[in-house]
Amino acid sequence: MTLDINRLRLDFPILAQKVNDQPLVYLDNAATTQKPQVVLDALAHYYHSQNANVHRAAHALSSEATHAFENARAKVATFINAPDTAQIIWTRGATEAINLVAYSFGMQHLTAGDEIVLSTIEHHANIVPWQQVAAATGASIKVIPLEANAELDMAAAADLFSPRTKLLAVSHVSNALGIINPIEQLIAMAKAVGAVTLLDGAQAVGHFSVDVQALDCDFYVFSGHKMFGPTGIGVLYGKRELLEKMPPWQTGGEMIKKVSFEKTTFGALPFKFEAGTPNIAGAIGLGAAVDYLMSLDRHAIAKHEQALLAQLLTGLNAMPKVHIMGRPQVGAVSFVIDDVHPQDVATLLDMQGIAVRTGHHCAMPLMQALELPNGTLRASLAFYNNADDIAALLAGLAKAEEFF
Repeated sequence: MTLDINRLRLDFPILAQKVNDQPLVYLDNAATTQKPQVVLDALAHYYHSQNANVHRAAHALSSEATHAFENARAKVATFINAPDTAQIIWTRGATEAINLVAYSFGMQHLTAGDEIVLSTIEHHANIVPWQQVAAATGASIKVIPLEANAELDMAAAADLFSPRTKLLAVSHVSNALGIINPIEQLIAMAKAVGAVTLLDGAQAVGHFSVDVQALDCDFYVFSGHKMFGPTGIGVLYGKRELLEKMPPWQTGGEMIKKVSFEKTTFGALPFKFEAGTPNIAGAIGLGAAVDYLMSLDRHAIAKHEQALLAQLLTGLNAMPKVHIMGRPQVGAVSFVIDDVHPQDVATLLDMQGIAVRTGHHCAMPLMQALELPNGTLRASLAFYNNADDIAALLAGLAKAEEFF
């Protein structure tokens, strides 16, 4: 199947606008993706025609809202091949999902002397919660170092796992470098010592299919807004036997079975982890994003993104002053220009309507390891980008080289 990218771009109204009197070239997709019209329509339809709280109410609007809300959960379960919709927990995003596991699993099961294995490449959201857990429980954190090519040193990783290792938490894809981590090997290492595994899939699910059962990870998290859905909605997938044993993280309405002043009993999965009125519109919007992605040929999309990545890397490698960090495989490309601050380059690009990101990309330990105190420029791709977007970025960078 040959993708008609120009037609697909019409599904995303924001791409038609101009920025600084220039056509928008949006290459900040690792931070957040744009939304197709079907997602915008789903949000509007809920607020226009279904707006009511979900579960328990007897009236028609609530019934419709509940059906749409739970149907979205079922779509997400199918999307990642979860065995049961009860294993799909709505959160505000990947960050909250990691925090839920950190506090509801980590605080309950880790003790002094236990070890948590992370990697140098992690987003802050997959570092800071575990630091809090370690500080509270007496556990320690072990960090997988990098090789010279900025990929994980798997020989060193193997030496980190021991009978004291209780948890492995790593990203599926690096948000800063676009590297796909060898998660199958890492999960196998963790399982060999009886450790629980959590994967941060925020940068993965928008680019390729994920099968949590094939991965056999214990927890998998991602955010809606990085896969063409709304902000403020995310997903925690967990194995049932772990979720059943974990206490609620937040408490209040919606997540209870019975309350008295003497005792409260909590609801069944997934509701015991969903206190309060949920982001109903966000969940429905995420369901629409899943429908949209599943309606496309994901193999063809991946092939198109790989062609764009190759075009970008070829162009950057032809610029003597440009240095690419690592060996990007999907999504994001981080690079620096000799003797030029990344923010200055990004400002010049923005004047030409080109949106990229600069800084540490919420990965300061990684930038420290790469000895990049000012961080990098990062161009990140989605399937709605085209060859013209890459050409515009490369032309803009050429102008920046001349200007600075």
